This record gives sequence, C-alpha cells and structure tokens, in this order.
Amino acid sequence: MQELGFTATIAAPFLAAKEQVTRALAAEGFGVLTHIDVTATLQAKLGEKMEPYEILGACNPALAHAALSVHRNIGLLLPCNVVLREVGEVTEVSIVNPRVMFGAVPDGARASLDGVVHEAHARLARVAAALKGEVDGGAAAG
Repeated sequence: MQELGFTATIAAPFLAAKEQVTRALAAEGFGVLTHIDVTATLQAKLGEKMEPYEILGACNPALAHAALSVHRNIGLLLPCNVVLREVGEVTEVSIVNPRVMFGAVPDGARASLDGVVHEAHARLARVAAALKGEVDGGAAAG
C-alpha cells in the first residue's frame, strides 16, 4: 500500500512553518489557491478547540492544465492538499501523494495521466525533501 503523502517536521512556530511551506511549494511551481483554517472553522461552527491545523490547496498551473486536458472531471481531485498541524513546539507538514490521489481516475484516462502524475509526485517529493533539509540544516547550524 502506498503512503497517503509525504511528511516533514519543521522546528518552527506554525506561522513561520507555513511561510517555509509556501516558499518550498513556489520553488516547485505551486501556488496556494485555497486555505482552510480547520481550527477556526471547528471553533466557529461547533465550539470545538484543537491545535492549529490548516489545509492549503496547492496548484501547479501547468500540471493542472495538462491533467484537465486529459479528463475534465480531474478537477474533482484538484488542488493538491498540504496539511499543517502544530504538534508541541514543531509543525508537522503532510503533502498528498499524487499517485494515491490519482489512483481514483478511471482506467481509460489513467495511462494518459502517467506523465503528469509522475511530475507532480517528483515535485511534491522535492518540496518535502526541501522542508526536511531546512530542519536538518537548521539543526546542524545550531
């Protein structure tokens, strides 16, 4: 079974980690199209409290266009979700694995999407690696 996503732990406060994630995504051609503040939503709608938890909807326009050109309903799987969650003094980042996400695509379109899925997977894996590198680099420098 494939992992649902890539993970990294950033030794930084939540907002600083969010900025690092946004920069790492941009370096791979992804912009953040959507932002869901799960913490605020649960508080406002249910009166429930939880740690800072946000979902960023990341999109690489060229990859999205290529996927939509193959199958118009692929928009149901876009954008790529990135979850940030405060865990004590660090921020946990989880990035969706496009191979798992696009596994829901009908067989007829799946082969045509292989290149797009491979490219998205490689780019998001590099985002996670860059985030881990910032943590390792920060720890080594300290």
